[in-house]
Amino acid sequence: MKRVLIIEDEKSIAELQRDYLEIHGFAADLEHRGDIGLRKALSGDYDLVILDLMVPGMDGFELCRQLRAKTEIPIIVISARSEETDIIRGLGLGADDYMTKPFSPAEMVARVKAHLDRYERYAGRAGAKQDTIRIRGLTIDRASRRVHLDGREIQLTAKEFDLLAFLASHPDQVFSRSAIFEQVWGLDAEGDLATVTVHIGRLRDKLEADPANPQYIETVWGAGYRFRV
Repeated sequence: MKRVLIIEDEKSIAELQRDYLEIHGFAADLEHRGDIGLRKALSGDYDLVILDLMVPGMDGFELCRQLRAKTEIPIIVISARSEETDIIRGLGLGADDYMTKPFSPAEMVARVKAHLDRYERYAGRAGAKQDTIRIRGLTIDRASRRVHLDGREIQLTAKEFDLLAFLASHPDQVFSRSAIFEQVWGLDAEGDLATVTVHIGRLRDKLEADPANPQYIETVWGAGYRFRV
């Protein structure tokens, strides 16, 4: 049975969400504080989180950001904040979906099912390869070959994208330049290992706030490169 955590401080709305989910075969727990909800969500016991932005204890946007930085489970925001800027911000911080109040409980259940199904197929629980990689504020979509950083699209060349997707698919693993060259450019590709160094530099210029002190792609001296989680 799939487990859903509802972080919502309005008791009537939270209970309505729980009732509809339980009717459709889900187990649902309620939490009205954001800080406690974050700890529960990170416990590993839940398959999806439904989050209101205006909960006590922690700002909903910050909760979403911290949750997405540490887990890939789907996050659905249901909020009375219907301004486009709030929706864009919520999705940019890693929410998978955004519904505004008042909402249809039946539609909420349908979206929960859809996101769980997508997560099962693409996030690897059934052994499937991830089509979308999210690490902190970075989102890499293999299907569309698009990259977003904190909600802003980053323009990459084909090889820059391939290089980033390869490293991000193997977080915290160290790869030598030769291993990267073989995996990304292929054994028959023309060029030398300096090509890897140049492309790493270009990626850092586009992704890092301070390329000299990278937070995503770090150099492991004498060994190669590692994508930091």
